[in-house]
Amino acid sequence: MRCTALIAVLLAAVFVSCGDRSARPEDFGTRVVRLPNGREIRCEVMTQQKDMARGMMFRDSLAPDRGMLFVHGQPGNYPYWMFQVKIPLDIIWIDSGRRIVEMSLNTPPCEKGPASACPNYGGNQRAQFVLELAAGVAQKNGLKVGDLLEF
Repeated sequence: MRCTALIAVLLAAVFVSCGDRSARPEDFGTRVVRLPNGREIRCEVMTQQKDMARGMMFRDSLAPDRGMLFVHGQPGNYPYWMFQVKIPLDIIWIDSGRRIVEMSLNTPPCEKGPASACPNYGGNQRAQFVLELAAGVAQKNGLKVGDLLEF
């Protein structure tokens, strides 16, 4: 019995030591999205409806190498809005083949007023994924409709 426990502990230590030592706690639950120019954006992945509804609300900043990737269960038309979002964003709709189908660049925040006063953006093309980046990142990296993203 003692020998079995010792073997289990040693195996666990080997598996832990073989892990990616560059992983940081803030990277868990994220995925890298590679832009056509090779730039990598580490994105928080949102799959649950409650997380998708909150999105970028209440955040004060978004680094240029970070983003948020919304994964919808099936392709559809998904308009987004900026209620309670404090910073401008680039919002990019992506089809199931990972091609950009629509973009709303430098989308303004809508922090105040009733939610009904905040306009919807996009959702005019069928998409399965929506990528939110800090405003200006899409233009700086030359993103355009038809580009293929890797993730």
